Amino acid sequence: MMRSTVVFYATHLLCVLLSVVCVVLVVHWNSRYRGGFAWDHQDKQFNWHPVLMVLGLVVLYGNAAVVYRIPLTWGQNKQPWKLLHAGLLLLSLLFAVLGLCAVFDYHNANNIPNVYSLHSWVGIVTTALFAGQWAAGFGAFLLPCSPMALRVFVKPTHVWMGSIILVLSIVSCISGINEKLFFALKKNTNGTVPYAQLPPEAFLGNSLGVVLVAFGLVVLKILANETWRRPEHRNEAGEYRAPHTNEVRQGKPLTSDES
Repeated sequence: MMRSTVVFYATHLLCVLLSVVCVVLVVHWNSRYRGGFAWDHQDKQFNWHPVLMVLGLVVLYGNAAVVYRIPLTWGQNKQPWKLLHAGLLLLSLLFAVLGLCAVFDYHNANNIPNVYSLHSWVGIVTTALFAGQWAAGFGAFLLPCSPMALRVFVKPTHVWMGSIILVLSIVSCISGINEKLFFALKKNTNGTVPYAQLPPEAFLGNSLGVVLVAFGLVVLKILANETWRRPEHRNEAGEYRAPHTNEVRQGKPLTSDES
């Protein structure tokens, strides 16, 4: 048990470090190589798009997903951690929506077509699924009036969709990074070195993509490890399951406050 806890905290520390690296790389890329940030309908406004999507759809989302896995929280009331989980996800969703607003506003101001690339299709679908997931989770798990039967029905899909949305978010970000590098690093355009020659900007963008994948794999590892799942002394089916064992015996069902 002690070894499992130590390994968890080492893995979680790696998750946090990769989060910081993701944010630093995407901010550095757009400030150093793309000219910085503004809300002026020009290129500097577009630069908010990758920063907000990486920060919202990947970094905040991934860290919100593992809140329940932190052993320090297991002996505490679950409700504050539910609220933290939902609050971080809502902030993540707001960043994602603001990132979409930045790119749509930029495109419209410069007569650039919207939603024509595979990257944009995946990004829109991912954000829509995320919004639906958050609304369903709020209705099922945070509203006091939601019946226990609804929570039992929704929970497996809610957990599964959480991982799927993270994967789609990373796919969307990687395809967007690649698309931007292809557009920005064209041969003989404003003296830029073509992408095929892997100039420093291309190396930085590729590195950001690799770190995003690494972050996603660490988060998925934390979510998939059964020994790091928050122990539920009495599950929704009315059974008692001792933490980290397969021992099951009957007990009274959970109330809505215990789920």
